[in-house]
Amino acid sequence: MEFHEKLQELRKKKGLTQEELAKELYVSRTAISKWESGKGYPNIDSLKEISKFFSVTIDELLSSEELITAAKDENRSNIGKMIELLIGVVDIMSIMLILLPLYPKKAGETVSAVALFDYTHISFGISCVCWGLFSILIIIGAVKLFMNYRNIEKGRSTVTGTSLVLSIIAVLFLTMARIPYAATVAFLLLIIKGIMLFKLPKSEH
Repeated sequence: MEFHEKLQELRKKKGLTQEELAKELYVSRTAISKWESGKGYPNIDSLKEISKFFSVTIDELLSSEELITAAKDENRSNIGKMIELLIGVVDIMSIMLILLPLYPKKAGETVSAVALFDYTHISFGISCVCWGLFSILIIIGAVKLFMNYRNIEKGRSTVTGTSLVLSIIAVLFLTMARIPYAATVAFLLLIIKGIMLFKLPKSEH
């Protein structure tokens, strides 16, 4: 008998619904449904809770092969969460595009570099778009950190996709606006994000 069948049998013996078991184990009903359908395994902490709640050993719940698979799944999940966390940090680093002197200010024959605050007085329209893009990226970064902290899975890929699209738009806009320094920084942040997304375990996409 495989793990998902054992879990379902143990739950029914206790006369519990998936939702009731989820409350006892401090997980979502979706997680219970996923485990019972054989689409995944609990992490080590959840396995301990299941073992304790049903008064069985982990060896009784999982075969050695299933235990190895569960460990691999948890490792993949942990790597995915770490990468998602770093992507959120990269988005928050978009604040550099606001604070650093990356925007041209012409004074007579000389051109100096100023921060976005000062550039607003030079080109209001362009700076408004920049403020909007960078502010949203920073907010998205904060949202990703919050979702990672609270282990919120729903909507995570949407937030990541939005972040990537906005980063591409920012690079293209800064390039077309002929702001090379800011475009370079934005491009570097995009490259870092792209590398992290490439390394993201496929099950986390």
